[in-house]
Amino acid sequence: MEKALEKFFHLEERGTNVRTELIAGATTFVTAAYILAVNPSILSETGMPQGAVFTATVLISFIGTLLMAALTNYPFILCPGMGINAYFTYTVCLSMGYSWQTALTAIFVEGIIFVILSLTNVREAIFNAIPMNLKLAITSGVGLFITIIGLKGSGLVVPSPSTLVTIFSVHSSIANGTFATAGITAILALVGIIVTAILVCRNVRGNILLGILITWSLGIVCQFAGLYVPNPDAGFMSLLPDFSHGIAIPSIEPIAFKLDFSNIASVGFLSVVLAFLFTNLFDTIGTLIGSASKADLLDEKGKLPNVRGALLAESLATTFAGLIGTSSTATAVECTAGIAQGGRTGLTGVTCAILFLLSLFLSPIFLAIPSFATSPALVVVGFMMFGAVTKIEWGTPTEAIPAFIAIVAMPFMYSIAEGISLGIISYVAINATTGADNRKKISAVMWVLFALFCVKYFFI
Repeated sequence: MEKALEKFFHLEERGTNVRTELIAGATTFVTAAYILAVNPSILSETGMPQGAVFTATVLISFIGTLLMAALTNYPFILCPGMGINAYFTYTVCLSMGYSWQTALTAIFVEGIIFVILSLTNVREAIFNAIPMNLKLAITSGVGLFITIIGLKGSGLVVPSPSTLVTIFSVHSSIANGTFATAGITAILALVGIIVTAILVCRNVRGNILLGILITWSLGIVCQFAGLYVPNPDAGFMSLLPDFSHGIAIPSIEPIAFKLDFSNIASVGFLSVVLAFLFTNLFDTIGTLIGSASKADLLDEKGKLPNVRGALLAESLATTFAGLIGTSSTATAVECTAGIAQGGRTGLTGVTCAILFLLSLFLSPIFLAIPSFATSPALVVVGFMMFGAVTKIEWGTPTEAIPAFIAIVAMPFMYSIAEGISLGIISYVAINATTGADNRKKISAVMWVLFALFCVKYFFI
């Protein structure tokens, strides 16, 4: 068995072995398993059944990760992207008013386009054409966007008529009688952020998932103590897993193959597809670069061999995601945890994929995890992604200013797509007008993207 694995995954060639790969795969799963709780929580706000989304999330993580292992032999995993699911819910469905069926159709169409582009040199060309500083800025901006989503979901950040947003007031919750729901959950979320941060600082394996479980456990203690009182009408559910129906796997029938093509000819639908397309592209590219660098998989020119295989795996997984009922996949940054444990081949991914599939039988547990327990994970993942900001060339204004615009636009405009659009527009505009040397830095692909985004803002 070990010889067969060695032959298929080329373990010795990558300086690893079966035991190391299995441990790395388990570490990646433990680190990324919070996605199984967070993704259903976010997408359910569109009206999608949370149980069905959980099953779809597990299945697409299993399928996508196996595809990545088969097509690349890299230790990367594919899961629903934590930025793209927020865009799916809060921008496309809640802000723009599209149904989740239409949003899934956009994901499916995006996936088909991605597959076509991945079979050509287009996506590789984009991968190589986008300036590194802008790639880093996109990663950092998505980190901030995820952070504000987490703070909002935790209840720590609330709307304010005078300052747009403000911090939750415990005193006011006591006065108006909501401390047993909104008040205690906000406090628990803050405790969860601190606990998760401590675990990260102490390099505890599976720190994010452990932070979720600790925060959730504290909530259960509060429920037993009467400090937390479930109020389903106000959105505060019981924190105890419901095993009354056994360990039956929630059906994906309510959301699978529910595509709605009625808006496919509209300009608005096209803009959503493009937004998904570019957001997903840059999210995947950024993670691939960072993860491959950490695993020493980049060649001497800084390129990733067989990047086409990685992009094709992500494209196929995104297409399947739209069909079975979840947001598009992306290479998860959490795979770096397994890489840090020595994972270097697709055996890491296969191990993680199998563990994803086994988690189907634990759905009552994952579905009982509340948003105040998963919000700290979003904040900490946001922190991890924001770390890319330190690699930006801040001493070069023509690089730094577009990067800054892309970063701040995402949280302040509450849209990943706007940050990407404005970052590209500002990069081309600034460098095109500040000398011949700077103009030479602008590739033909960047000019095309600049034109497309200008058309979007000024004519659509």
